[in-house]
Amino acid sequence: MVSTLPADFKGQSTCAEIEMDPRGRFVYASNRGHDSIAVFAADAKTGKLTLIQNQSSGGTIPRGFMLDPSESWLVAGNQNRNSFGVFRVDRQTGKLAATGDQFGLGAPVTFVFLK
Repeated sequence: MVSTLPADFKGQSTCAEIEMDPRGRFVYASNRGHDSIAVFAADAKTGKLTLIQNQSSGGTIPRGFMLDPSESWLVAGNQNRNSFGVFRVDRQTGKLAATGDQFGLGAPVTFVFLK
C-alpha cells in the first residue's frame, strides 16, 4: 500500500480516479481534499509504486481525469469548481506541468477522447 498524499499533509482527502499510462511506467490518482493529482513511477519488475509528484489540480474536488491518446496531455476535472484544467505530461518522467488553461464545465466527473 502506498499513499497518494505528501508526507506532511494534514487533513481529510479521498481518491477518485486512478489511471496507468499505456506503457505501464506511470500511475496517476486524483486526491479530493488535497486537490491534486498524484504521480507515481511504476517499477516494471516489481510493480512497486514510488510517489514522484503531487500536482495541484487547479480547483477543488478533482474526480475524473484522463491522459490523451498521445500521452502528452492530461485533463483533470474539478467537480466543485465546475472546471477542468490541462496539464502537459513529460513522457520521460511522467510528471505533470500545469498549462494554466482552465475551462468551465458543470461538475466534470469523467472524460473520453474521441478519435
